[in-house]
Amino acid sequence: MSVSTHPSGRGGRFVRRIAGKIAGAEVVSGDIWDAIQLARHQDRPYPLDYIARLMPDFEEIHGDRAAGDDPAIVAGIGRYHGAPLAIIGQQKGRDAQDRAYRNFGMPSPEGYRKGMRLMELCDRLQIPLVTLIDTPGAFPGAQAEEHGQGGAIARSMMMMLRLSVPTVAVVIGEGSSGGALALGVADRVVMLENATYSVISPEGASAILWRDAAKAKLAAAAFKPIAANCYRWGIADAVVPEPEGGAHTSHDEAARFLDGYLLRTIRELQAIPRVDRNRQRHERFRRLGAQREA
Repeated sequence: MSVSTHPSGRGGRFVRRIAGKIAGAEVVSGDIWDAIQLARHQDRPYPLDYIARLMPDFEEIHGDRAAGDDPAIVAGIGRYHGAPLAIIGQQKGRDAQDRAYRNFGMPSPEGYRKGMRLMELCDRLQIPLVTLIDTPGAFPGAQAEEHGQGGAIARSMMMMLRLSVPTVAVVIGEGSSGGALALGVADRVVMLENATYSVISPEGASAILWRDAAKAKLAAAAFKPIAANCYRWGIADAVVPEPEGGAHTSHDEAARFLDGYLLRTIRELQAIPRVDRNRQRHERFRRLGAQREA
């Protein structure tokens, strides 16, 4: 099985559709909720799991040079297939203690500022950037708001839009709300087969719309955030397959699938002149949500 790419041709020729999921009929609401639970599976590989398999010499940076360090964001540089590569990822934590330490993958402003430190380094040293998105959303606590959560998210998106280096955003699990969008403004946006991507979590949407978080299934059925739909609507440029049963069944195989897509895509992006690549990135996001005449 190989990668499904958007009809525009983005993602190269590493192509074959995931049978029945991309071109097929709309998924029923029960299946959508099942997919969301699979994206949240506690045994799915997190950024550090992929990094360990793809970049064993990864060197992590810490701190935002202003207020502190946020363990919910992992950021650093390593060697990928013989060349430097930077990665920023949202780390949820594997057990109860680690989840508390990582704040369940919900970043604070310090985390996004740490990520921007690495983005600036990428621009200075001309190192490609990959982001690994997996979060229920940015941390909504009072302290995060006091430290400028909204501004940090906005600046992260703006900086990604302006980077001169190739960028790839990969939704590896749950990509929800501004916490995910902060790392999603890339030349290519790809989703793993069982990942989800939306501007708000189903629980958050139901709490706002119906003042009842128990109606999360209803909200999920309304905005259908699964990879097949995001690909169909042009939000995702490609869908990377997972091992049979989901990425949690084999971290090694999941990393191998992702490796094949990343290597080809980074090389394709590096072959595009910098000015053209930045123009295409701007045009990509301007197109999102545009109305088409019948």
